[in-house]
Amino acid sequence: MTATAESARWDAEIPLPKPREDRPLTFMHKVEAAVMQAIMGACRRQPIDKAAARMGALLKVIGPMMRPVHKRGHANLKLIYPDMTAAERSAILRGVWENLGSTVGEFAHLETLADRTEVVNEEALSQLIDSGERAIFVSGHFANWEAMAATLFDRGLKYAVVYRAANNPIVDEQIIRLRGAAMSRRQVPKGPRGARELVQAMKENLSLCMLTDQKLNDGISVPLLGHPCMTAPAVARLALKENLPVIPLQIVRHTGSRFTMTVHDPITVEREGELTKDIEALTAAVNDKLGEFIRHRPDQWLWFHRRWPRKLTG
Repeated sequence: MTATAESARWDAEIPLPKPREDRPLTFMHKVEAAVMQAIMGACRRQPIDKAAARMGALLKVIGPMMRPVHKRGHANLKLIYPDMTAAERSAILRGVWENLGSTVGEFAHLETLADRTEVVNEEALSQLIDSGERAIFVSGHFANWEAMAATLFDRGLKYAVVYRAANNPIVDEQIIRLRGAAMSRRQVPKGPRGARELVQAMKENLSLCMLTDQKLNDGISVPLLGHPCMTAPAVARLALKENLPVIPLQIVRHTGSRFTMTVHDPITVEREGELTKDIEALTAAVNDKLGEFIRHRPDQWLWFHRRWPRKLTG
């Protein structure tokens, strides 16, 4: 019996967050939501591996036609791998599009992802859960990143997951609901809106799960893959304030919508005693670890973010 069984949910009384209310609802929002519902319905009617394969094959073809996004992926790859040929970059980006499409197809089967995920170093995870101690789990948009939070919930970890709210309020509500069925109901939106929820999560003695590979304009500049980029310092700030270990999670996709999630050892850095420098050092160490994951499977990371400054990528 898994932790996701309704009768066993530790978070059953926690209300789901409200969808974003800072954007007026438009006709296009309704159209986008209808399209999403149609795609999710079609994928739901298929076995997960077939839905993922078909959506992956579709996006592998149409993704490169989204020229501005595809061009950004080429620019990012060229920055990190300057000796890579255009053909080699294109091959990686086709894999990225395919992985993204597969992730969309699998989202309709979110509640099954934990059963399809093998955990490496599960003993360390079990010890943490059994001890009742808290930690901050960090990762990025690798393989199917939703599988990590789903697997942690299935294994019994009590945590809050920090997420970026969808721009479309209707879609945001749909995503919150789908996630709430497969992972923690304590979902904390990034930004000022989620500040109160994050404080509440700390009071509830919960661990945190955060994806930290996206750009934050008002973050701090630390290297990722050898080049400076604006990065959220929240993980380091919270870890130092609460004295929590920072545990990286690495997830890799395999054929047939199967995954391996590796629980790495906590990241350690030497503290200098000056908070600003300690935050910068720990944030840089997190980026170093994420960089290792990216280099391991570059075709399974979202290269389409505007991750580095324009002056570096053009």
